[in-house]
Amino acid sequence: MLIDFFYTLRGAKLPVSVKEYLTLIEALKEGVVGPNSEDGYKIEDFYYLSRTTLVKDEKHYDKFDRAFAAYFKGVEMVADFTRDIPLDWLRKNLELELSSEEKAKIEKMGWDELMETLKKRFEEQKERHEGGSKMIGTGGTSPFGAYGVNPQGIRIGQDKSRNKSAVKVWDQRSYKDYDDTQELGTRNIKVAMRRLRRFAREGAADELDLDDTIRSTAANAGYLDIKMVPERHNKVKVLLLMDVGGTMDEHIHRVEEMFSAAKAEFKHLEFYYFHNCVYDFMWKNNRRRFSEKFATWDIIRKYNKDYKLIFVGDATMSPYEILQPGGSVEYNNEEAGAEWLQRLTNAFPKFAWFNPEPQGMWQYRQSISVIQQLVNHRMYPLTLKGLEEAMRLLSK
Repeated sequence: MLIDFFYTLRGAKLPVSVKEYLTLIEALKEGVVGPNSEDGYKIEDFYYLSRTTLVKDEKHYDKFDRAFAAYFKGVEMVADFTRDIPLDWLRKNLELELSSEEKAKIEKMGWDELMETLKKRFEEQKERHEGGSKMIGTGGTSPFGAYGVNPQGIRIGQDKSRNKSAVKVWDQRSYKDYDDTQELGTRNIKVAMRRLRRFAREGAADELDLDDTIRSTAANAGYLDIKMVPERHNKVKVLLLMDVGGTMDEHIHRVEEMFSAAKAEFKHLEFYYFHNCVYDFMWKNNRRRFSEKFATWDIIRKYNKDYKLIFVGDATMSPYEILQPGGSVEYNNEEAGAEWLQRLTNAFPKFAWFNPEPQGMWQYRQSISVIQQLVNHRMYPLTLKGLEEAMRLLSK
């Protein structure tokens, strides 16, 4: 059985060696993980053991997870989230569906009232509520909870967005890094990005200059006179900031294609992740986004203004996340996201925003309109035409 598992990992292009496979077998023989008297063998124990022995670089964790899930179909993967609210309160028994007229009758709270009311609910609620309009629960019109309907609420415990109306998500979520080795189904993205290329010969002279060698040899009465030149590199510098998680999960494949193309085309490429809107920090590894943070001020100071700044994100969120201090769904940010967007675009005059959301939907998203104004309408669809227009702008 484990031989097939080993070849599944190899088929997923994971650099797994026979030596590492034998280490896994030895660990199993020595009983590093074993049967539990109540539950039998736990798949999560084998998951952690096999990942520890077979994967030597964290950048391959995403590939490993996908290969593991594909091999052990139907197996429940590990989730270790700390929750302050009893899970039973958020168990899905029913999912509320209302007509447009019924939705219009539901009262909408403002930001300050929402936060103050949620604080009170935490203090006073002692049991599960379902189908109500006030307490933290499920399947009702309350602004707090899951699987209900409210024009402006705080989502708690729901696995994914349903109506895209929550102004804050009270959960810790796990994101995965974009795969920069994704093989492109088309070369069009790379071709479009080549409009930005500006070549220069820099560094040590380690490349043969054939034309000059022939010319110099002829001028030297036929005696070989080899001429070398520095290698020719694309000198364009790109700072790529990518939205990850939430509604961006719908666009993973297209963003991975763009990420792969950018890494192939630009030698001087720096990238960071953010969620929904840029705030006072970003990160490079989604598994360690809170333990290994990069201050946005440090990023602004580190890179010169000759870097081309490219945002990639669907700009789909609550407007509070852009305009309101504390509006982030991840933590209580001290300054609004709009402030940080303005600082970044001022620091890097050559910038553009790519939006993978279909352009026909932009007019229905209030947050997209807000972002468009903040980036001086330099927002382009993640299409071939959009890429060409943005590259033309950035190359000026």
